[in-house]
Amino acid sequence: MINQFNMSMNNKKLPPLNALKAFESAARYLNFTKAADELFVTQAAVSHQIKLLEDFLNVQLFHRRNRLLELTELGLQYFDEIRPLLEHIAAATERIRLKNGREILTISVPQTFGMHWLVPRLNDFHQQFPEIEVRIKGVDQDEGLLGKEIDVAIYYGSGNWQNVESVRLTESPLVILASPKFLEQSPLNKPEDLIGKTLLHVFSRNKWKRVIDKFELKAQIDVDETGSMFSHTFMALQAAMHHQGIAVANKLVAQHELEQGNLIEPFPTGLNDEKSFYVVYPTQVAKVEKVQRFVEWIMEEIK
Repeated sequence: MINQFNMSMNNKKLPPLNALKAFESAARYLNFTKAADELFVTQAAVSHQIKLLEDFLNVQLFHRRNRLLELTELGLQYFDEIRPLLEHIAAATERIRLKNGREILTISVPQTFGMHWLVPRLNDFHQQFPEIEVRIKGVDQDEGLLGKEIDVAIYYGSGNWQNVESVRLTESPLVILASPKFLEQSPLNKPEDLIGKTLLHVFSRNKWKRVIDKFELKAQIDVDETGSMFSHTFMALQAAMHHQGIAVANKLVAQHELEQGNLIEPFPTGLNDEKSFYVVYPTQVAKVEKVQRFVEWIMEEIK
């Protein structure tokens, strides 16, 4: 029976699964960039997989007109036929996982939150729920995309998202952060001591601008003319720990470094972060037990 099955499969050459996944996602969004975000790959990788599939089938699947993407007639037919098959494969895979006694919980998190808050605390979740295998996907976006492979995500933003459930984890203050060695050499006892110091920025200068405005130091400190710029908060925190300047960040992501004494808050800003961290999940999985357990756990842990 198995040999007959193998002979049958060998006679029916199948396309690469990654190419099928890339095509299904790109066809659903009609956008290579959104497909790349969902699959956690680059746009070039999606385009390459589509080209592989088109070469395999010897047909054109998309019309590429400037920035617009459209399915060809054959592309639409192929999409309609393979999409339910991929969904059946996913469902069958999940059923086998459940019968094996372990569930997979895939969590998408901003890299800084994952490194500095979630990962150091995951052992507690594992101990409470050993039957759930956690898989972490770090993303660059503050407000990521909930792809089909993601069960739950952490977003950093305003909380205004459609078609998802979102629960704010906490409201956090903005904190000024410097290393002990930096503070030994350049004490910060009051806001005026920031004058002439190197400020470390993340993505934009907005957080420092709020702090400088609060302390009425705009005349003495030109935020646009000072400091280094980083794409991620964890990079700015690393720079601060290496005595390269003063960072300002959401206290939640700096909590570990503060507790370890790697960074010190010299004085409070009196400001809360304009954004917050939220736990986010698709509405249709709100009652799925593994999602409920994670949401309840992180809400309790964040306290």
